[in-house]
Parts: sequence; C-alpha cells; structure tokens
Amino acid sequence: MRRSSASPRSEAEAVERGDFEPGSRGTGSAGPLAASPLPQERGEAAQRCRGVFMPLRHFFIALQFFTRIPVTGRLADWVGFSPAMLRASAAHFPGVGWVVGGLTAAVFCGLLSLLPAQPAAPWVAAIGCTVFSVLLTGAFHEDGLADLADGLGGSPNRERALEIMKDSRIGSYGAVALVLALLCKVALIALLAQAGGLLLASAALFGAHVSSRLMPLFIIRTLPHVGDTPTSKSKPLAESIGNAGVFTGLLWWALAMGLVVSLQPALHWFAAVFGALLGLAWMWRLLSRRLQGFTGDGLGATQQVCEVAFYLALALSL
Repeated sequence: MRRSSASPRSEAEAVERGDFEPGSRGTGSAGPLAASPLPQERGEAAQRCRGVFMPLRHFFIALQFFTRIPVTGRLADWVGFSPAMLRASAAHFPGVGWVVGGLTAAVFCGLLSLLPAQPAAPWVAAIGCTVFSVLLTGAFHEDGLADLADGLGGSPNRERALEIMKDSRIGSYGAVALVLALLCKVALIALLAQAGGLLLASAALFGAHVSSRLMPLFIIRTLPHVGDTPTSKSKPLAESIGNAGVFTGLLWWALAMGLVVSLQPALHWFAAVFGALLGLAWMWRLLSRRLQGFTGDGLGATQQVCEVAFYLALALSL
C-alpha cells in the first residue's frame, strides 16, 4: 500500500519553533485579580490533555491514512503527527473498519430500501455500496491486492517480485485479481441479501470490514517488513506492532462482533470469522513463502482476501 499522507503539524512542534504561544487559543478570562498561568504551565497542561486522548488521536491518524475522510484544521492541530504516532495507529485498523463498514452498510440499506422490489435490486445495491466503499478508501486496499498479484505473478524471484510491486502501473495479473475480487464481493453481498435478508447483509458488511482489518495486524506481528526500506512508504506505518496494539485491535473487533450478534443472533457468524481466519492463514503462508515477510501491498491484499472469505463462509453456512 503506497499512499502518502500529509503530516499535520502538532502543537508541540509549533511551540518548539516559536510559531505561537502555548494556550494562545483560549478565549475566556479568569478576572482581573486572577494570576495568569505561566506559558510553561499552559504548555504542560495542553500536553497532559493531549496525552489522555492519545488513543483517539491515533485513531484519527489511522482514519486519515486509510480513508479519504479529511482530518484538517483545528482537529489536525489537536491530533498532531509523528512517525511514532503513525506506527501506533496500526492498532486502530479495525476502528477504521467501524467507519467504513458502518457507512457502507448504511448505503446498502438505503439503496435496497429505495429500489423497487425486483430480483435485481440486491445486485444494484451491492454494486452501489461497493463503489461507495472504494471511493471512501481511495481504493487503497484494492491497489495493494493488484500490486501483490502483479509482483507474485510476474516473477518467481523474490527480489524481482518486490521490484514489480513498486511499479504504479497495473499489469495483467493485477487487473485479473482486482476484477475477480470486486465481482466476488458484489455477488456475495447480493446473495446474502437474497438468502438472509437486509439486516443480515448489512450486518455482514459491517462485520466483514472490521474483521478483515483486524487480520493484517497478525501479519505485522509475526512477519518482518521487507522491501526497499529507505523508499518504502509502508515502513513507518507497519514496521511492527506489540501485544498492546494487537489487544487494542482485538477490542475494536470484539465490540463490533458483539454488536453484529446482538442485531442478528446466529451461529453463522462463527463460520464467517473462521473464513476470515482461513484467508489470513493463506495470505500468511503466501507472504512468508514468496517474500519471507510482508509489504504494505501484502497488508492491503490480506484485507481484501479476508473480506471476501468472510462473506463466502457466511453464505456457505446459511
């Protein structure tokens, strides 16, 4: 995955350069007899406040990196940025799935509710919500799938495959992989709506987006990052992740699946998660055997494969 992200300037960095005085955005006054806090005290208070909300700041960085949702202005100033924060944001990949999956499910529900009750309606809604999800993420993960397919399909040699993956042009292997992945998603979403109803398909969309974004964390945790380190754009983001980061991702996922099960109680969800885990196992073996590690493109491809596997396993269990 080779997206560059604009780095918002943090308040702390601006303070160090003397661009503005800490706390200068305050608008209230404590009265004429109140002693104004020293600049150092105001800066320390601001940093303590920012530290308390550090997980939320990491989430916003992940949201900015993996979607087209803008994080700008005062919000960007509050969030701040550093390479360490970007690495820490990896733990919130499943949290981004909450946003993308929730909005995609809402679009699917809206379309299917507004369309006439015809056999083609689920297909139209499935295509519409898939287009929406691609626009929302900027085809970030789809790009990774295409690049990985081009690299691994283009050469059995590890170094040559990594070189091909850096090429921004799409090849025949990437085009085929991308078309098949999109067709599989559209067909399976439509099938779930026809076989299980609107609520099941909507819950599946939400659960699949969150679950598929959890799986790359295990790739990051267990495989080394490979590729051209000095020029790699995924290195600062996905170099490694600790147990605490994996736990954070699991917490996002557990809350999401708890919501899904509460909305649509069924044992089918165990099959869906198992399918995503099988997709993870297949991608882990592929990356380990062919590349001896992972790249950003490999993480994007893992998300796509696990999303399709989630839908397929759920459909098979109905």
